[in-house]
Amino acid sequence: MGENDRDMPWKGEKNPYRIWLSEVILQQTRVGQGWAYYEKFIAAFPTVNDLANAPEQTVFKLWEGLGYYSRCRNLIATAKKIAEDYHGNFPSTYEEILSLKGIGPYTAAAIASFAFQLPHAVVDGNVTRVLSRFYAETTPIDSTAGKKLYASLAQELLDTTQPGIYNQAIMDFGATVCTPRNPLCDACPQQRDCQAYQKDLTAQLPVKEKSIVRKNRWFYFFIIETPDDKTYIRLRSKKDIWEGLYEFPCRETDSPLFAEDITSKEFTGPLLGQGPLTVKHISRIYRQELSHQTIQGQFITMQVKKPLTPLKDYILVDKQRLKEYPFPKFINSWLQDPSPAQTLF
Repeated sequence: MGENDRDMPWKGEKNPYRIWLSEVILQQTRVGQGWAYYEKFIAAFPTVNDLANAPEQTVFKLWEGLGYYSRCRNLIATAKKIAEDYHGNFPSTYEEILSLKGIGPYTAAAIASFAFQLPHAVVDGNVTRVLSRFYAETTPIDSTAGKKLYASLAQELLDTTQPGIYNQAIMDFGATVCTPRNPLCDACPQQRDCQAYQKDLTAQLPVKEKSIVRKNRWFYFFIIETPDDKTYIRLRSKKDIWEGLYEFPCRETDSPLFAEDITSKEFTGPLLGQGPLTVKHISRIYRQELSHQTIQGQFITMQVKKPLTPLKDYILVDKQRLKEYPFPKFINSWLQDPSPAQTLF
């Protein structure tokens, strides 16, 4: 492919299941991180039927740490649909592929062109950046008009005789030459025809319409230790971050609290009841940046002399078995490296 070809395990892949899996993993994940997950998934689930028949908890556990867990839920749902409705055979038309849950125009075009050599252009961030600069196009790439425009331009330029090779080449070009910052314009083979280069607009393109408004959320997790070394966890099921993963009893606030507030009956009562609780310690503050929100919080370890009155939706599990359950990265940060106590009682 050339000196700017990126070495990835799925390059040149013709198996639509593997292409789909790699594209889903890479949707919000760096290639370096996604590579290891891709190989783990292929080893655990060699075929789409293997994935469809796997226990969901097993799939989520393997996904643990990748974030954006709606991708994992869609992965499971689509695998089951292919197994049931297509007898385990990946659909082979762009329209059928696009109809699958969690697959948008970009992923559908990638699968259609790479696996089936169908003439559909892929349009990802690399491609829109190349097109915006090449044509000195100022239409915002994240606007409705922009998405239509760049999709149309990409389709016009597509080499319909070799759609898979062309799609991979333009994505690699954007990732290695026409990069977001410090593009290699001096060595670029398209320099003479690039309108952004000729007009000295490279640094200003592409244009984005929306600015991200970040939300701040504070989570206070309570680790309740029973005399027989068990603790309470539950499956997050509401439409929110970490759906399908497990968590400890939790209360959320919009702003940070002092230690005495966190452990007060006024704060813990609605969640844990009014029974006696002994506070062992409160962790340091943990922090995680997500795409549109900042998560911060603490872990409060408490002991009880007998199990609490049954908590709705929570189960009691041996602490030694916590590693069997999929938790979000935020909680795993504490599980894997419990911080020194910030406050002792």
